[in-house]
Amino acid sequence: MADSQAAVKQGETAAPNKAPEAATSAPADGGTKCKNLEGAMGGMRDPSKTKEQEESDEEECDENELEDDDDDDDDDDDEEGFMGMLQNFLRTKLDLGGGGEGEKVLDEVSVEGVVKYIKSGKCKNIITMAGAGISTSAGIPDFRSPGTGLYCNLEKYNLPFPEAIFDIEFFKVNPKPFFVLAKDLYPGAFNPTPSHWFIRLLHEKGLLLRHYTQNIDTLEHVAGLPAEKVVEAHGTFRTSHCIGCQKEYTQDWLKEEIFKDLIPKCEECNNLVKPDIVFFREDLPAKFFELTQSDFPKCDLLLILGTSLTVQPFAMLINNVPPSCPRLLINREKAGSGDPMMGLLHGMLSSSGLALDSPRNIRDVALLGDCDQGCAKLADLLGWKDEYEKLIPCKAEKGEKAEE
Repeated sequence: MADSQAAVKQGETAAPNKAPEAATSAPADGGTKCKNLEGAMGGMRDPSKTKEQEESDEEECDENELEDDDDDDDDDDDEEGFMGMLQNFLRTKLDLGGGGEGEKVLDEVSVEGVVKYIKSGKCKNIITMAGAGISTSAGIPDFRSPGTGLYCNLEKYNLPFPEAIFDIEFFKVNPKPFFVLAKDLYPGAFNPTPSHWFIRLLHEKGLLLRHYTQNIDTLEHVAGLPAEKVVEAHGTFRTSHCIGCQKEYTQDWLKEEIFKDLIPKCEECNNLVKPDIVFFREDLPAKFFELTQSDFPKCDLLLILGTSLTVQPFAMLINNVPPSCPRLLINREKAGSGDPMMGLLHGMLSSSGLALDSPRNIRDVALLGDCDQGCAKLADLLGWKDEYEKLIPCKAEKGEKAEE
């Protein structure tokens, strides 16, 4: 995802010893500049010419000056035309400052338009991007919600700042707060939400190209998504490694250590063992970068679920789909609207974000509210309600009891 950089070819400089051209040499356009001529003649009359000839020459000079002024006006028009073309290029081809001018694929820019597009059979490679919002109904807090978010409830850990609990340098010095929190949030204590089951249904329909998640709760695996369909951008609890010798440990081993209230230490070198989740100041998994390069150009519908799109580089993935690819945000509030000019200044020419409020929007739709309710509405409009509810364990149990 490296930003493209324009290559600049440096022009040749003039020869340093080149003699200046004579003052009487013709201008580059082949014309005669009357003001230059007047300066060269010092304002003196040419004794070889009659008064009538001089007046004729003056009239010719006046006409030439008018032509020069017209040429200057033409140059200004050309410059304005070029700037207009450049602005139009940036706005349309690079999707800056609006919804883009790609091929229009939605009959209407609405949830109903997205549903019709999916039903048309033209949509075959859906990518889902998920954040903490799809797991909150499972009892897992998100990070930033006022009052209930994880960062608002860390007082008991005596942290220098809330994010320190996921800071790799702080972890090396004081790992206990993280492992106490990990025990409370450890995978296995929570069940997939209706949002997870909707993503599973997309897979069963043969429409899911890939599921990208910021979450480390592994609930998409519990919901039955194959491992090859999942990219855990911020890592996973399923494996762990020693931060010293890099010896790998299983999820069961780590869980046993954590639930004994021990700080997991390497059996080989006695260094700390850390689950393979991405802490602040750590690189994202190689799988993330490898698959984004091949997946997003193929995407023909992007579903963004329960994320504020504030954490990079995950958030910028929304700009990696083709200009004609519809993007549906299901979230409690609008997110992902970027400043196109700031993106341009930072070298990310396509980083325009979602154009939800742009009059030029042709592809971005928001379904605001609870993620589970949004997924249920989408399933209903698609005619998948029965299949969807049969996948959800609690819904399936209620259905079986009702049939009895």
